[in-house]
Amino acid sequence: MKNKKIHAKQYILYIIISGIIIIFPEYSHSQENGESNLTTVVIDPGHGGKDPGAIGSQTKEKNLVLKLGLKLGKYIEDEMDDIKVIYTRKTDTFVPLFKRAEIANKNKADLFISLHFNANKKARVNGTETYAMGLHKTESNLEVAKKENAAIYYEEDYSEKYEGFDPESAESYIIFSLMQNTHLEQSLNFASFVQEEFKNKTTLKNRGVKQAGFLLLWKTTMPSVLIEAGFLSNPKEEKYLQKDKVLDNLAFSIFKAFKAYKKRIDSKSVHLTKKNDSITYKLQVASSSNPIPKDADYFKDYENIEEHKLENKYKYTIGNFGEYDKVVEMKKKIKEDFPGAFVVAFKNKEPISVEKAIRLTEK
Repeated sequence: MKNKKIHAKQYILYIIISGIIIIFPEYSHSQENGESNLTTVVIDPGHGGKDPGAIGSQTKEKNLVLKLGLKLGKYIEDEMDDIKVIYTRKTDTFVPLFKRAEIANKNKADLFISLHFNANKKARVNGTETYAMGLHKTESNLEVAKKENAAIYYEEDYSEKYEGFDPESAESYIIFSLMQNTHLEQSLNFASFVQEEFKNKTTLKNRGVKQAGFLLLWKTTMPSVLIEAGFLSNPKEEKYLQKDKVLDNLAFSIFKAFKAYKKRIDSKSVHLTKKNDSITYKLQVASSSNPIPKDADYFKDYENIEEHKLENKYKYTIGNFGEYDKVVEMKKKIKEDFPGAFVVAFKNKEPISVEKAIRLTEK
């Protein structure tokens, strides 16, 4: 199905040009509603090699985040045997943004954590903030995204690789308004755990959970966050962040947040094999304000394609299963073609919540 991506991309381009916007689901029912446990995490120390990142008076971001990433990974590896830890880099090497996301996607990671330190023209600015991919609500959020997205300038043929995206052009960020982050709620949940731990375990100012258009997070297909763990442009904070004990404390804070998030995910994990003849599960793969032909290339190679008109929207599903486990297995198989797909449920052909369907099946 390798051509599926091309077909889908061409079709999405067609409907955008035609004035129809196809929107993938805002919220996936993957982890939060128990489709799988959290078993694989990708730790991404930002920048590296020829890309130094933020430069303080005494330090470079690429070096500090590598130390932080390795400390975080060691905490997880030493204390959580059931977790597979993957690093985008473990040495001072340059890894393109798309490659970092690719590493996470190919390994079917359940969580992506990108580590950074911040910088600002105003030296007094300080503190930590954690981002999920979304629309920036302030100019300062946009500036952080521009700074991190500028890493593509170190890549060859970056304009072609990122389809003409220009980190300095405000117009380029319009693309994020045409898409919804499938894993936004999970990403924000983990981000809130991180900021809460920073607040409890460090003396750094809590700047909160935020959203902005990061190319790196846009390319991932799982809950993802970008952590800015302090400002190297603030002389006092830079000196503080260089201390090994402080880096260890930051790593431990993120580790504690990871444990809390995993506990939440795992507590909702269900494995249902029971069947209720009135309940069916399907996978919603698209939603549009105008109809999409069911014989379009977008749906090529799939069966049981159905159109559901709800609240002036045309929603499209594939598959038809009586058992929850089977629809979850199908979702994993179509992840490459439909990364935004999520489970929907019906009782006697009428839509109901997945949670209610599960409860009815358990009775």
